Amino acid sequence: MSLWSRFWGARATPEPDARRWVVVDVETTGLDLRHDELLAIAAVAVRFDDHGKLHIDLHDTFEAVLHHTSASTDKDNILVHGIGVGAQRAGAPPPQVLADFERWLGASPLIAWHAAFDRTMIGRAAQRHLQRKGPDAWLDLAPVAKALHPEIGLDALDDWLAHFGIVCVARHNAAADALATAELLLRLWPRARAKRCADWSSLSALERHQRWLQHA
Repeated sequence: MSLWSRFWGARATPEPDARRWVVVDVETTGLDLRHDELLAIAAVAVRFDDHGKLHIDLHDTFEAVLHHTSASTDKDNILVHGIGVGAQRAGAPPPQVLADFERWLGASPLIAWHAAFDRTMIGRAAQRHLQRKGPDAWLDLAPVAKALHPEIGLDALDDWLAHFGIVCVARHNAAADALATAELLLRLWPRARAKRCADWSSLSALERHQRWLQHA
């Protein structure tokens, strides 16, 4: 039984890794959370040094395309993410990709922009192909960014990237988007430390508080 088989199948949620977090992005056959399917997963690890500074580890990444047939392919959707019919047919079997992602992820918590979408798509795929739920520890960077920099007043990821001068080499490419989001996390980190939100639990609490403010 794999490490994540025990983690994901157990009732108790493991403690997130305190020194290695993972920024993730997915591409899908569409935006319908109930019916569309996972096409690709890409992720990059960010690590803490002994002084609490966060670094992107470009030697610790994950990227995979899942096998799909043309029956699940929409031409307009392909124009967005660029994963054509040939690439989809040449993708690895979904159970293999998801199992490989589990092993690579380990106990690291996950961060994404508008994380509910990524979490739902990975979770649905894990349930379908591995018969277990996806990882529990997630953070949505969108409300965190707003909480840390309320004076900026932006919503879209593209606008946040532009504000901080971050260049995404290929938007709607999972690997490029994950790296750009990780770079944004690093730009936000000094403010997080200044607000004493420099660990997973305090950053998660900040996210929940911001969500409560947005819906109050």
